[in-house]
Amino acid sequence: MYIPPDLVGNEFAEVSVRIDDEANSRRLRLEDHKTGRVRYLDALELETLVWLPEGHLAKLLDPSADRWREDDV
Repeated sequence: MYIPPDLVGNEFAEVSVRIDDEANSRRLRLEDHKTGRVRYLDALELETLVWLPEGHLAKLLDPSADRWREDDV
């Protein structure tokens, strides 16, 4: 049964979020609406985000680190 994704957005980003049941176990499917890029996160990856210290998460949010680069594949 297809369930439409939820949309999470603000002035900086818009991402659709839904549970994906097509792999061996359930996982979160995230799609960036600007680029169409898709990422799947399993339970271990999600738990890691929950337990990640705030300082480490802030480094991931720096767009100059990996995002908007011409050599991005």
